[in-house]
Amino acid sequence: MMTTYTVANGHLVVHDGTQPAEALRRAVWIDLLNPTHDEEHAVQDALRLEIPTREEMQEIESSSRLYKEEEALFLTAPFLYGIENGEFASTAITFVLGNANLITVRYATPKAFAVFAARCQRSPAALMTTPDAIMFHLFEQVVDRLADILERIAADMDRASQAAFRTARAKAKASTKDADLKEALITLGQVGEVTTRASETLLGLSRILTFVGAEKAGAIRKENQSLIKTLVRDVRSLVEHANFLNSKANFLLDAVLGIINVEQNAIIKTFTVASVALMPPTLIASIYGMNFEHMPELKWEIGYPLALALMVVSAVLPIFYFKRKGWL
Repeated sequence: MMTTYTVANGHLVVHDGTQPAEALRRAVWIDLLNPTHDEEHAVQDALRLEIPTREEMQEIESSSRLYKEEEALFLTAPFLYGIENGEFASTAITFVLGNANLITVRYATPKAFAVFAARCQRSPAALMTTPDAIMFHLFEQVVDRLADILERIAADMDRASQAAFRTARAKAKASTKDADLKEALITLGQVGEVTTRASETLLGLSRILTFVGAEKAGAIRKENQSLIKTLVRDVRSLVEHANFLNSKANFLLDAVLGIINVEQNAIIKTFTVASVALMPPTLIASIYGMNFEHMPELKWEIGYPLALALMVVSAVLPIFYFKRKGWL
């Protein structure tokens, strides 16, 4: 689907669908979502440039993601999306920045794009000035969105850690403990996945900003150089915060696994003590269960209760010994 954004007399005109070549050249932003071949060819013919294919956008080498053709900059980076519905992933998005147009090619919709498009319709004069300003303002929206995600992830991680350690201290039922610890493990696993993908997005933005700042392209206007510096600072701070959250998640994951190991060791220790305590009674029962003809104790009147008492005493003594040693 093709969506074009054109500013006319201070008002933003949004059009969905393929436009004539003249209208495409007047559009300040052309957004291609899952573009068809006809839409790609229409843009290429109108603007005299080549739109990268989906396979080319998946290339990971820097020379394939960041390059310049004549006066147009081709910038590709992975972006996190799908956090709202829990089915998050990363998708490659390409920004083709020319002197008069910005083209975005994508196959998914991060929420930052939808929010920015709505902002543009409310404030076209502030946001839709030049193609490079649109791209930088869109990056700002992506950075703000990532900051919100990292804040929410940090809150989820704090709740998971508090629940895990509270469960370890509380004398609750084993089933409740297991459920809480399992939930903590799932939450920490999601935290690690989201922070990793967020870091990947931030790294891609950092590479784009570095490339754009180093390139002396006419598409980057002097009045927008300050936006690059601000974005670089914001991205750097978010990268540091994401790394901190990732380290904290790894620490908490090790702590939760340690709690689970302690719980499992306690269970194994209980079975071990029970096995040791039952060994002497089993030995006594085995001795008096033998079918030898000459066994004097078999004729004793108190032989049976004496054997039972001996088994009970032989079971209690090991337990008492373990408690005295502090093993229980």
